[in-house]
Amino acid sequence: MTSISVSPIRAEIKAFLKLAIPLVAAQVAQSATGFVDTVMMGHLGWKVLAAGGLASFTFQVFLNVLSGVVMGVSPLIAEAYGVGRKSRIEQVTQQGLWLTVGLAISTMWVLAHIDVLMLQLGQAPETVTLASSYLNVVLWGLFPAVGFAMLRGVVSGLSQARPIMVIVIGGTLFNIVGNYVLGYGNFGFPRMELAGLALASALSWWGMFLVLVVYLLKHPQVRIYNLFQKWHQPRLRLLSELVTIGTPIGVSIAFEYGLVLVMTYLMGILGTDVLAAHQIALQTGIIVFMIPLGMSFAATARVGQWFGQQKLERTRWAGYVSIGVAIGVTTLVAIALLTFRQQVIGLYVDVSNPENAELLKLAIPMLIVVAIGHIFDGLQKTALGALYGLQDTRTPMLLGILAFLGVGLVSGYVLSFYVGLGGVGLWMGYYLGSAMAAIVYVWRFGNLISRKTEELD
Repeated sequence: MTSISVSPIRAEIKAFLKLAIPLVAAQVAQSATGFVDTVMMGHLGWKVLAAGGLASFTFQVFLNVLSGVVMGVSPLIAEAYGVGRKSRIEQVTQQGLWLTVGLAISTMWVLAHIDVLMLQLGQAPETVTLASSYLNVVLWGLFPAVGFAMLRGVVSGLSQARPIMVIVIGGTLFNIVGNYVLGYGNFGFPRMELAGLALASALSWWGMFLVLVVYLLKHPQVRIYNLFQKWHQPRLRLLSELVTIGTPIGVSIAFEYGLVLVMTYLMGILGTDVLAAHQIALQTGIIVFMIPLGMSFAATARVGQWFGQQKLERTRWAGYVSIGVAIGVTTLVAIALLTFRQQVIGLYVDVSNPENAELLKLAIPMLIVVAIGHIFDGLQKTALGALYGLQDTRTPMLLGILAFLGVGLVSGYVLSFYVGLGGVGLWMGYYLGSAMAAIVYVWRFGNLISRKTEELD
């Protein structure tokens, strides 16, 4: 490995943070919406909360998987931006729109008929009816939601992440107000309950998507690319390239959600009180996970830009700087969670109520594990983002499945049901899988860079 002076490393840290901070802020704001939606559903009644939670989670699973598939635009845009290929940037964006349309239309049809599957999976008819009232409305927001994710990849690849933060925060505030107005029937609007919450979400996605489109059309640094001209002309080879890169990302996300879902069902076997404590740890974990997730987007962009220029030593340091910053930030978050763990739990339940004493006893060790494991999440997620910047997605997908399912799920099951650690054991297993993923991703990144360097020599 050749040396590189301190000054370029400092410049890389600055460039990474310039991208990462707005992307992290956007992800945290977006996850806060789910938290607020859950609280508002609860005020509509426990039946509405059960059905709405099921419907909302179902929609989020589809949305996140599709967002992973269209994320294939990000490394291609970053590579083209790094080498200054304007026409390539335009073509990738245009084919990204084609991919978005195809994925959204097919998935909207699935969501419109998913009530049949819910009934076959043993859900109560009343729950399915209420869930359908949410899904039949929110599905109209799927196209702009996936489109926004795709354009976010474009903007990140062009190192223009700040507007994403502003747009998402604005959309989140609009969604909260819309929930209050349409869900509860305030300011003269009808009380639509779950359908109103769904409509607010759909309108919020359309607003964010359209505002981002306007930004790309009007901003002087971006409009030079003519991103939306000739988008109606499909380029099958480039579209196939996007699918090849993006599909493994979507599959990886699907397996991550699947593991969390399996963990949740296993928690339920351990008891309702364990499941309730798990929900506290899970909601907290989801919010703090947005920090390394946002940093992983920045890692993809920075690595991809240097990789496009074939400056492999800079590419290497872009990846390692991303990983190093992520470890530092997630360590600070872990310390905060460990220090204020009782206050964090107090956001969900009244910790002074004696009736919650058992729940508190179960939730505190889970939260401790989540806090420490958050560091492993930061390492593995940014290392994965760096691999995506190298357009390496298929092998990381296979490594991730082996790490999270082969190590995480198996060890969690053993620790929980055979060692007797209960819900804490399941969380420990999950983060053992995360630690294994971190190790193999970092190894894979270093190995790939070394191989590509040898090929150029």
